[in-house]
Amino acid sequence: MVTATTDLDEALRGADFIFSAIRVGGLEGRANDERVALAEGVLGQETVGAGGIAYGLRTVPVAVDIARRVARLAPDAWVINFTNPAGLVTEAMSRHLGDRVIGICDSPVGLGRRIARVLGADPREAWIDYVGLNHLGWVRGLRVAGRDELPRLLADPELLGSFEEGKLFGVDWLQALGAIPNEYLHYYYFNREAVRAYQQAEKTRGAFLHDQQARFYDEVGAPGAKALDVWDRTRAEREATYMSENRETAGAGERDADDLSGGYEKVALALMRAIARDERTTLILNVRNQSTLAVLDNDAVIEVPCLVDANGAHPVTVAPLPDHATGLVCAVKAVEREVLAAAGSGSRETAVKAFALHPLVDSVNVARRLVEGYREVHPGLAYLR
Repeated sequence: MVTATTDLDEALRGADFIFSAIRVGGLEGRANDERVALAEGVLGQETVGAGGIAYGLRTVPVAVDIARRVARLAPDAWVINFTNPAGLVTEAMSRHLGDRVIGICDSPVGLGRRIARVLGADPREAWIDYVGLNHLGWVRGLRVAGRDELPRLLADPELLGSFEEGKLFGVDWLQALGAIPNEYLHYYYFNREAVRAYQQAEKTRGAFLHDQQARFYDEVGAPGAKALDVWDRTRAEREATYMSENRETAGAGERDADDLSGGYEKVALALMRAIARDERTTLILNVRNQSTLAVLDNDAVIEVPCLVDANGAHPVTVAPLPDHATGLVCAVKAVEREVLAAAGSGSRETAVKAFALHPLVDSVNVARRLVEGYREVHPGLAYLR
């Protein structure tokens, strides 16, 4: 039986699993995040850089309120967080729910699947050595039957350049790194090119999705419309245009058909099934660090392979990150902590600090203007004083 309600407390009572997928400010808010940042010459992407910080400042207070309600009304429930920025929001909620909130993202899963596929391996039988933060991680190895196959990939330029990340980052850069980065690291490694491409685009990603969503509702409400067909066409367009500016900058071409199927729902269902049925599995998830990465404290939420069973998700032991990756992870985690502090205190200066410390914001003065610009377009940031 399915019961619909607009009363959050009613929905929470007695729940075993809670899916949290919210967009504070809607797609109009996302478009404003992009516009304000790009006007200052910095990235406005919804999870990376200035846009991600603005989105986090809007979202964290709402996510914390949800977490407090869950702790009061459904203390035994498992919360599966879809809400971006996924690592930051999961960490905010974990302060009230501990390890009973788990963040999910399909990016690492898709990356591991692509690497396994190009190596001729079954993704279901591969162990992916992946670690970092959400949208800031690297594959350092891919083991099949105990053998690490990643060196074979890195040593073969033709093979390495045949899939999404090879096209996006370039063979030479991947060989120099000795790892395969999450696609979102393109915003860091090629920041100038990405910002220029987004400034020159006809529409920002948020504006495109805002218009696409409005068009979808118009089409699906028309007499005789086949809702599923309209939805499938809309979703396919959304997937095909994902990170299109980055791919155009890199000359990567269109996405492969195998990468257009999405994946959030598959990760969520696999996680829920493992916990509910005690069907042990391994998934890459956003969880509290414990002692996984020595450079971060135990409560820092990281993205890492986890063993999942009826008792939740348990991060596996991983090798330390190389210095260049450690530097980025620590810098971005410090920014996330400032966002959490600003959301908790309402301090405008702490919000400025969060922006100014981000590797992709290059001036304290820019950070100050960003805070003022976002306060002007987002009524929900009026709490920053």
